[in-house]
Amino acid sequence: MKIVIVGAGKVGFFLAKRLIVGKHTISIVDKDKQVCEDIAKELEILVINGDGCDPLILEEAGARHADVVAAVTGDDEDNMIICQLAKELFETHRTVGRVNNPDNEHTFAELGIDVPVDATMIIGKIIEEEVSFADFVNLMSFKRGKLAIVRVDLAPESPVINKKIKDLALPADSVIVSIVRGEKVIVPKGNTAFAAGDDVIAITTVGNESQVLNFLLGKM
Repeated sequence: MKIVIVGAGKVGFFLAKRLIVGKHTISIVDKDKQVCEDIAKELEILVINGDGCDPLILEEAGARHADVVAAVTGDDEDNMIICQLAKELFETHRTVGRVNNPDNEHTFAELGIDVPVDATMIIGKIIEEEVSFADFVNLMSFKRGKLAIVRVDLAPESPVINKKIKDLALPADSVIVSIVRGEKVIVPKGNTAFAAGDDVIAITTVGNESQVLNFLLGKM
């Protein structure tokens, strides 16, 4: 994929490093000239020194032909503007916006940003889950708040243990996207069977989370 990252702070830099490993074509934009020079020395990617809120800078970075534009600056207003420009001016297929202030997440969704990423909310929910020993956590919502990513820890008494995905009737509008088993990440297929202790990551519609929980754990 062709991916434009706006914001070359720690989040943007490490995101770029990770995506390069996946053989994606990456370009990165930042206002800080020194930061751009440092990244250009370390990573073999297109680095643009400029304001990502400027359409000309976004176009220079390749937004017109990008599959994804990720705005991960430390300024929510900038991230909103960048994502809107990508969608409306360059018709980018998918936009990802970093939410620095959790109070702004709803605004990101209302503006049509495909994936508003609120790290504070995600970390907070994971902490709450660990503290309360819960076996279900809603990690994040996206696509204007219509879809949710959920994580379920399968207990030994789960009704799906040892059953294959192809033999189960998943709740409507739900899909299993990955299974974390110990140190191994499994991309599930029809013949994949669940095991006790699996961390199951699923995507479902918002409001449908309880059905996913009931399906995987046999309880509401």
